[in-house]
Amino acid sequence: MATRQTVSRPAPARDRILDTSYELFSRRGVRAVGVDEVIERAGVAKATLYRHFPSKDDLVVAFLERREERWTIGWVETEARRRGSGPEEQLLAIFDAFDEWFRRDDFEACSFINVLLELGPQHAAGSASVQHLENIRSIVRGLAEEAGLREPDSFARSWHILMKGSIIAAVEGDIEAAQRAQTMARRLIDDHR
Repeated sequence: MATRQTVSRPAPARDRILDTSYELFSRRGVRAVGVDEVIERAGVAKATLYRHFPSKDDLVVAFLERREERWTIGWVETEARRRGSGPEEQLLAIFDAFDEWFRRDDFEACSFINVLLELGPQHAAGSASVQHLENIRSIVRGLAEEAGLREPDSFARSWHILMKGSIIAAVEGDIEAAQRAQTMARRLIDDHR
């Protein structure tokens, strides 16, 4: 009896380009990575890259969208909801997830912050980063509302400072940063009850 062989097809070119840029941009930043390196690593022609992404800026914006899908929604929000039994516990669980992330060998910080600092808020990708950071705050704001906390917008802004600050501290080498931020976060919750 003949066995049927399955032939795995390579990922579509657009996906290969995005996966490659995701890996490169999240690890090394936007300015440090050239389009030629993305083309070579993705195994596509220059015309193929530009057919899908008319400019490097378009590629960076698409990378940020994918980062939001994978990191903000696929990881931060998912882990918070999985780990916490209620909205306050889910908020605090963000820092439990961060604690594990900061200790990983592949910890690469926050791409939204990195791109915003690299390119500035007036740049298309910097502006997209600002929006993606707001989307993170909206998740926090939603949890604050579910928890019945006062002034959920103000709370979310303060909470996000703790999140971003802990990421920067971890980049500096403070692997306990998430635990420190979580201690402050508990006080912030108390202040907004």
